[in-house]
Amino acid sequence: MRRRDRAPIVEALFFATVLTVTFAKLQWEVAGSLSLSDVLTALFLVAFALHRLERFDGRFARCAGVAAGFFLAFAVVYLLGYFNLDTAQSLDQWVKGMIKFVLHFLFLVAGLALVVRRGERFYWLTLAAFCVGIGLNAVYGVAQLAVAELSGGNLDTVFVHPLTGGASRINVFGAVEGASVYRPNALTGDPNHLGIELIVPLLVLLPIYLRLEPGHRLRTPLMLGLAFGLVVELATLSRSGLLGLACGLAVLAVPYRRKLFSARFLLPLVGVAAVVLAVVASRADFFEQVLRARVSTEGGGASTHFRVYEFVPDILAQNPLLGLGLNNFSVYYEFVTGRTDFGPHSFYVALFVETGLVGAVVFVAFVAYLFRRLSLARRVGRTLAVAGDAVAARVRPLAWGLTAALVGTLVANVFYLTISFYYFFVVALLAIAPAAVFGRRLAA
Repeated sequence: MRRRDRAPIVEALFFATVLTVTFAKLQWEVAGSLSLSDVLTALFLVAFALHRLERFDGRFARCAGVAAGFFLAFAVVYLLGYFNLDTAQSLDQWVKGMIKFVLHFLFLVAGLALVVRRGERFYWLTLAAFCVGIGLNAVYGVAQLAVAELSGGNLDTVFVHPLTGGASRINVFGAVEGASVYRPNALTGDPNHLGIELIVPLLVLLPIYLRLEPGHRLRTPLMLGLAFGLVVELATLSRSGLLGLACGLAVLAVPYRRKLFSARFLLPLVGVAAVVLAVVASRADFFEQVLRARVSTEGGGASTHFRVYEFVPDILAQNPLLGLGLNNFSVYYEFVTGRTDFGPHSFYVALFVETGLVGAVVFVAFVAYLFRRLSLARRVGRTLAVAGDAVAARVRPLAWGLTAALVGTLVANVFYLTISFYYFFVVALLAIAPAAVFGRRLAA
């Protein structure tokens, strides 16, 4: 890389943003909700633009240009949806949604331009920063759970409240015989968010771990990290997270079916099972009632996830093309039910209700593009393997892991909503970039 292309401030802001995209609790009520990652994103975009303007550099990778095209397509849908707003509250929600959309999608475009230009090492550092960020969330979630179980205390008052001034705490699912049932939400704000976000590093790192050479220095750290991540995933009691993880594993079972019966895969799994069984055995009756409550589909929580789908036909009958407007489901929900504390509980309900059929078509096209880029990455990996390039042993597992993570995330969002969160734009960046980053080896 030429010296004139180096931009340490731009790169530092980029990695800081990637690291913190799941730290939802680190936010301040300033003209709405202003998160730490949004502040870092704004600084990164300004620094990136100044760096390019200073050098009169307008070169962008082709995939960044395609991402910019999708940005414009979504922007047109959201701007046209503005004309369906009819209250001041609706306008306020739309403005908040637009600000988030612009920041996050522009980060995707600029991030792709940066990652593709910087190359393979920079890509791996980006993936590492993202996984470390979610890993820190998992560590904090375990500490949060330990404090709550041992003393009934709230760890957020020590670490989160002094930074933000806001009130937050671990999720309390209910009580069994007077004992509270805690579900760690870490810095994400909701145990289901943590559970769904955790499936990305679990599914991406698993095939890479399975393909590592014997004696590789990352083999043990990845094994321990995957086992720890799975334990935290189970601790969230997130049905959507486990559903997405199961579907992602089903995808990985196609290319890695033999390795799923290997000692390398089964050893950490047995370790996790031993830890879980030991904890459950110490309070068997307690966990039996918790498990029964979580698998039941007759409770109010489960029915809410299904009932929100009933809103889709009503909204499409009123505004079939563009829906109610970006970020306006909560306004409609309050108008119908009088409740202000519930979201759509499904990304797809929000998609149709807020952006209509046109928005759904644009989103489907965007997801199809992500799968197309991952297919190209797998093809690059196969071609590099034929050419005898050792990096193929990393590229193909990476592409398969990202494919499984994307499938798992899409499935998990049937009954929850995380695709609209910032972290998904980083997942999209990680999915789009490999074909361009590693494809250079084919040209060489």
